[in-house]
Amino acid sequence: MASVVAEKNGGSNKRKSKPYPIVAIGASAGGLEAVIEFLKQLSPTTGMAYIYIQHLDPTHKSMLPQILQRATKMKVLEAKHRMRIEPNHLFVLPPNKDMEIIDGVVTLNPRQAKPVIHMPIDKFFVSLADKQKEGAIGIVLSGNASDGTFGLKSIKLAGGLTLAQDDSAKFGSMPKSAIAEGVVDMVLSPKEMAKELMRISKHPDTPAIVPEMTEDAAGEQSLNDENLTAIIGLL
Repeated sequence: MASVVAEKNGGSNKRKSKPYPIVAIGASAGGLEAVIEFLKQLSPTTGMAYIYIQHLDPTHKSMLPQILQRATKMKVLEAKHRMRIEPNHLFVLPPNKDMEIIDGVVTLNPRQAKPVIHMPIDKFFVSLADKQKEGAIGIVLSGNASDGTFGLKSIKLAGGLTLAQDDSAKFGSMPKSAIAEGVVDMVLSPKEMAKELMRISKHPDTPAIVPEMTEDAAGEQSLNDENLTAIIGLL
């Protein structure tokens, strides 16, 4: 797994912390029920850090941290700019923000106004893949449209693990989009996802990952990826 770099003394000195995976979970409509089921089944001591990116109304205060705290013994926090990611914690995207990760630290930026397409899941997944490499795990839960598909491909190509919700998703467009693109390693229910992550946490050297995308398969999507990369860069 890739190391997360911790900073000390205002960033003037750096040390490498113990490596741990970072699990990014993206969801939209119907995702709250799915992530609650996932958290209720998940051990609070997997040694992994969790980031939850939910499509939110930009004009309303989010109660997600309080709601999700009821489903897990992990500490649940609304992410703040320059907050350090820690294992056995769940960090939640705040409203009206986009989030990235740099050396294990959250970077928040204002959400851009329309007509820019808002794809916060893709944006964070791409950032995570770039910085965390094989230490990244991406999960797409229930939701409409296709946010998360491009991000999962980035994680998969970086050597990370990708999961999507099965037919238990209340709204299946998001997970089905990723599955159709061939960028999902495992299609599972939220309960099964929790069990798989707990298994990996106990046996980190033997993850159940399907074969990587071939160069031909990746090449078939290159034109679409170039277009989507340009869009993501504007988000």
